[in-house]
Amino acid sequence: MPASNTEFEFKGVNHLALVCKDMARTVEFYRDVLGMPLVKTIDLPGGRGQHFFFDMGNGDSLAFFWFPQAAVAHPGISAPAALPSQGDFTSAHGSMNHIAFNVPAEKFDEYYERLKSKGVAVTQIMNHDNSPNQVSDHMHDDVFVRSVYFFDPDGVCLEFAAWTKTFSDADVAHDPVTADGTKREGMIVQRALAENDVAEMVPAE
Repeated sequence: MPASNTEFEFKGVNHLALVCKDMARTVEFYRDVLGMPLVKTIDLPGGRGQHFFFDMGNGDSLAFFWFPQAAVAHPGISAPAALPSQGDFTSAHGSMNHIAFNVPAEKFDEYYERLKSKGVAVTQIMNHDNSPNQVSDHMHDDVFVRSVYFFDPDGVCLEFAAWTKTFSDADVAHDPVTADGTKREGMIVQRALAENDVAEMVPAE
C-alpha cells in the first residue's frame, strides 16, 4: 500500500525553477525540441530579468529565470560535469543534480530514437535493476526504471524515465549514511535472523 502524508496534502511538483544563460535558446530547446508548451512569460520589473514557465505534464511546470548579471555555470559543482556512464556525475551539496521527466514505458524506445533524430546527444539506454552493477543493457524482470540522459543548452542534466515495476516494502532496504559516510544502522532497516538463519530485511519501527 502506498505511504500517505498525514501532515500536508501535496499534489506533486508545482514547478522547478532553474537559471538559464539565454532565454531564447532555452525556448528553442524546451518548446521546439522537447515540445513543452510555453504557458507563462514574465519580464521582471526594473530590468531584473525574465521568468518563463513550460508545461511538463500533469499540471507540473518547469520554469527558468534569466538574470542579466548571473554567475557563470560551474559544471561539477552546480551540476554534473558529465552524463551517467560518461564521466563524473556528482554535483555539490544543495545542487539540483538532474530532472527526470516521466514518460510512458511503452513509448520509451520510440522517444529515445526521437531524441537522437532531433540531434540530441544522449547516453545509451540504462535499464536500472538490483544487480551489483545496478544497470543492464537489456530489459528483464528485475528492471524497475528505464533511463536515458542528456544535457540542455545550459548544461542542466535531463532524463527521460519510465517506471517498469511497482515498488513494495522490500524496496526500502538500506540504512542512510551520515556526512562522514557512516551508516546510521537501524534508522530505516533492521536485520532480523529468520528461523533458517538467513538474514531478513524488515523496516525499522
